[in-house]
Order: sequence, then C-alpha cells, then structure tokens
Amino acid sequence: MPIFALRTTSNREDQVFDFVKTNIDKKGLAVFSVIRAHGLRGYIFVEAANREDAEECYQKVPYARGILPNPIDYKEIEHMLEQVKVQVNIMQGDIVEIISGPFKREQAKVARIDYAKDEVVVELLEAAVPIPITVKMDSVKVIRRDESAAQQLMNRESVPEEHVEVRDVNKQVMEEAAASVTEKIEDTKADEKEKKKKKIQDDVDINMDDDFEINL
Repeated sequence: MPIFALRTTSNREDQVFDFVKTNIDKKGLAVFSVIRAHGLRGYIFVEAANREDAEECYQKVPYARGILPNPIDYKEIEHMLEQVKVQVNIMQGDIVEIISGPFKREQAKVARIDYAKDEVVVELLEAAVPIPITVKMDSVKVIRRDESAAQQLMNRESVPEEHVEVRDVNKQVMEEAAASVTEKIEDTKADEKEKKKKKIQDDVDINMDDDFEINL
C-alpha cells in the first residue's frame, strides 16, 4: 500500500496524529496505519489504499498542512521504525506521566507491574478517589522516583529476558534515517517548485510572443 507524507506544524505531530486517527475511525476510511516516526519533525506518514482516502483523513485537522505529491517508499522510513530491546525501568511507587491514550499528560503513581503482559496499573494523582487504570508500559514515562526505590533499582540484578520490552529505537539510527527522509522530501519539494517556475516562464514567453505579433 502507498505511504504518504503528511506535513504538520513543527512540534505538533502528536496532535495531528491523534486527530487523524479519530477521523479515520469516524469516516471509515481505507487507511491502514498512521506512523509517527521518532526523530522526524514536521511530518507523519499515512498508509492508505489510495490518495483520496489519505487526503480525506486530515481534513479540518488543526496543524495539518497537506500531503506531498509523491508516495514515500517504506524502505526510506524502515530504520526509524526498527525496534530494539531495552530493560524495563519502571518500579512500583514510581510517579509517571501517561504519554498516550485518553489520560495523556496525566500524572499517576505505579501501583502494580505485570511483566507478562507488558502492562502497569497506575492511580491518577489528580483523581479525588484513586481508581486503578491499566496501561501499556510504553504508554508511560517515569518522572519521579523516591531515593529508596532508586537504590533498590541500582542493587537489583539484571532484568530477566522475559521482562525485557520493545520500546524505542537506536538514537543514531533514528537521526540518520530522519535526515535521509527529510532530504528526500526536500528534494521532492524542490522539484515541484522548479516545475512551477518553468511553467510560469513558459507562460510568460507565450504572452510576449503574442504581444509581438499584435504590434506588428
């Protein structure tokens, strides 16, 4: 399926990502995935059956600025999506921020960790009555840990293999891949500008020829 690069306002990629997903669900569009590539600012990617559905998914979405003329080859962004294993660094009692889902940007306390399911049970700090909420481990980030918990983390043995989760990509690989995609996107935009410039020049030449004939 073709993948289209959707331009966004810089640092607004997450908001556009969420709005686009909502549009896809509401309208039942033939869009199979929305990709937020780490390390790449100003763009998200939409995999759709056709260009029409790709364009429809961002209509009336704030900060969405339109898709580029040509589809993107998956190989150009594959390295940004490659996942590697890292150790889980979440402990019971940690204060975390929820970074995705309906409780995004809310702070919570970790009540329980389920390594088998890659889930954590948290309690929202702002809630009047503590209500356990289960979220994926990659949906939270630790923002505070007390000293005793930190010492416990330093003293404990390495996390067993079954407790290792897939969370992020190698920073250097992300940056190199992001730079490559950005360069290709800029080349595409430059080609489009050159074509428009040439068309305008051709129109000017034609008009000058017409004026010359009239004066004769």
